[in-house]
Amino acid sequence: MKAPFYKLTTALTAAAFTLGASSVAAVAQEQWDLPMAYSATNFHSVTGTEFAKCVTTGTGGDITITTHPGGSLFKGGDIKRAVQTGQVPIGERLLSGHQNENPLFGVDSIPFLATSFDDADALWKAARPALETVLADQNLTLLYSVPWPPQGLYFKNEVNSVADMQGVKFRSYNAATARMAEMTGMLPVSIEAAEISQAFATGVADAMVSSGATGYDRKVWESLNYFYEVDAWLPRNYMLVNSDVWSGVSDSNKNVVNACAELAEYAGTWRSKEYTGFTLQGLRDGGMTVGPANEAMTAELKAIGDTMTAEWLEAAGAEGQAIIDAFKAMK
Repeated sequence: MKAPFYKLTTALTAAAFTLGASSVAAVAQEQWDLPMAYSATNFHSVTGTEFAKCVTTGTGGDITITTHPGGSLFKGGDIKRAVQTGQVPIGERLLSGHQNENPLFGVDSIPFLATSFDDADALWKAARPALETVLADQNLTLLYSVPWPPQGLYFKNEVNSVADMQGVKFRSYNAATARMAEMTGMLPVSIEAAEISQAFATGVADAMVSSGATGYDRKVWESLNYFYEVDAWLPRNYMLVNSDVWSGVSDSNKNVVNACAELAEYAGTWRSKEYTGFTLQGLRDGGMTVGPANEAMTAELKAIGDTMTAEWLEAAGAEGQAIIDAFKAMK
């Protein structure tokens, strides 16, 4: 199968050249290294790479962005701090991995709150202003955000109830997944995206909650056998730039970067939607059993989700409640 990426490449490249034609030269050329946690073939990394090319071309080389996918420059968990402290000027990160810093970072990972792309878009619109304020306090400026496909459950062995999950070693990547493991009786193991294949191959973990995209990219069918479509949530990746660096960018080049970011958010979201069906078929082709969880297990998981939602609201306080209220008002 050919991944559904190529359709937007020409349009984005053309847009970059259009932006470049109107760009005004900056005072000095800048070289920006962009670390990304996921493999170069992952749709987030593809989108990030095209964003980088758009900026490089659109600014006429005033800002040249070099991408470093697969955690090759900084591991996923270290990217946000690297940007925040100026070790690199820009980076892409799954903010829910930092929910321990601020509960609002986990708003996109509340189980069974936003379970479709339309819901995820509404939740993003409701949460964005508050997230931008939190990030600004951390010397970070948000450029764009792209959702993952709906999250499902991967297992090595068949499961038909929460009871079947007891004692299973479960890959966690944020507070929500660690809490889910705890409430289902599984054993959470912190594993970065770049380490997934090795972790499953060596038995460090035997299960995870993630999108079809992650499983497809890491060829998890070599170790796992089942994917249950539970549509738990649609977490987001965020492109962040150091605010001190951003303040030094000329207005004309800021316009270019923001235009490229808008294009990237559109393209990335389109890819996420297209990639959902493509990757689930890829898992089937790899030999995995792919399908919805049974009604009993779905009910058990949603009950866990209700508890986790209440816990998140308690931690996030009035600000979190305001986001949820705004989200529900959009539906």
